[in-house]
Amino acid sequence: MKLILIRHGDPDYVHDALTEKGVREAKLLAERVAGWNVKDFYCSPLGRAQATASYSLEKLNRTAITKDWMQEFYYRVKDIHTGNERIAWDLMPCDWTKDPLLYDKDHWTTSNFMGNGILEPHYQSVCEGLDALLAEHGYCRKDNYYQAVKPNTDTIVVFCHLGVICVMLSHLLGIAPSPLWQGIFLAPTSVTILKTEERIKGDAYFRCQVIGDTSHLLAGPEPISPAGSFIESSSGL
Repeated sequence: MKLILIRHGDPDYVHDALTEKGVREAKLLAERVAGWNVKDFYCSPLGRAQATASYSLEKLNRTAITKDWMQEFYYRVKDIHTGNERIAWDLMPCDWTKDPLLYDKDHWTTSNFMGNGILEPHYQSVCEGLDALLAEHGYCRKDNYYQAVKPNTDTIVVFCHLGVICVMLSHLLGIAPSPLWQGIFLAPTSVTILKTEERIKGDAYFRCQVIGDTSHLLAGPEPISPAGSFIESSSGL
């Protein structure tokens, strides 16, 4: 089985839509998606993800199933220095890297940075939603991997967001989300592909083949958007 996670196009966050650049990106993405043999499409309910998906779906004359748990993982935590709210993945490396709990897949939500457990129910909601989806396609969670109850070579595609993709990767790979949120960048319309490794009959593990691929933009050619990369530098570099 193949699971493809796609981030929305260059965003207009104010209007929850795509910029003109985002539309160009989504159209180039649609040319790529048109070559895939997709069993089912899924999509976040947010406008920028829906708009991104629309170009691929229209090209293929398909529809997508909307899942609320696929929306961006926007839940906020309090800054330990200022007390102000901020998104959970916008932390400074001099702060978060000092806390071993943020590397712990089982206890990261208990860290002071993460509000002493305030994110736990939201994280579990995504994990449970993902597991239910995979079970519908024949792969049922067992401990920290999956049982291939109905093994198949189906491809399913999810249009969603950077933050929640990191949450899904965290669950599938057994990694705390903090190093993923802070350490990888998934550009708008980037494609992340996982495929089940099934070397033992009945056992499956989702293994990343590609993370954040933007080859459809480079072929466009369309510049890669830095939206969400936090690349601003105080040094002016």
